[in-house]
Amino acid sequence: MPNLKKLTILSMIAAAMLFVGCGDKTKEAATDATAKAAESTKEAADKTAADAVKEAGDAISKATDAVVAATKEAADKTADAAKESAGKAVAATKEAASDAADKVKEGAAAATTAVATAVADTAASVAGAAAYAKCAGCHGADGKTKALGKSPEIAGQSKEELITKINGYKAGTLDTAGMGTLMKGQVASMSDADIDAVAGYISTLK
Repeated sequence: MPNLKKLTILSMIAAAMLFVGCGDKTKEAATDATAKAAESTKEAADKTAADAVKEAGDAISKATDAVVAATKEAADKTADAAKESAGKAVAATKEAASDAADKVKEGAAAATTAVATAVADTAASVAGAAAYAKCAGCHGADGKTKALGKSPEIAGQSKEELITKINGYKAGTLDTAGMGTLMKGQVASMSDADIDAVAGYISTLK
């Protein structure tokens, strides 16, 4: 652009000098030359301006494409990050739910076992108490009476010890304080379950 301005100024100066120093034909020729120079200068300026506008447009277009591409890339990364985060959250929730379900199952199983044990213990205690009813006449309700004033107290003995002794009386191999025959008659009809129950009950007497 500065070169065009210089060219225009030089053309104007040349034209002025020609007007001053020449005749009509020379002036006419100078006028035409000046007009053509001005037109050429304008065309060159227009062309240069158009090129500048085109280059600016191209630059803007490239910048816009770059911004669009960067925005899309950022959006894709954000979407991927969101998906990954959501996936982790779902997995963590499933794991927590599974752990909670397992704990509930364990708790339910433990509760069921405890109830079953309590029921069994209660049943055994009831059965043992019922089986001991015929023993209480000689040994006392609390198991601390010496039968016929001869046998030792049975309260406080362990269940295993009592089972062994009762089975010995039943088989006729045990005769404590001469009570073997009497005891054999008392326990002859007892089943293994009855012996287990009564021994368990007697072991709780303190």
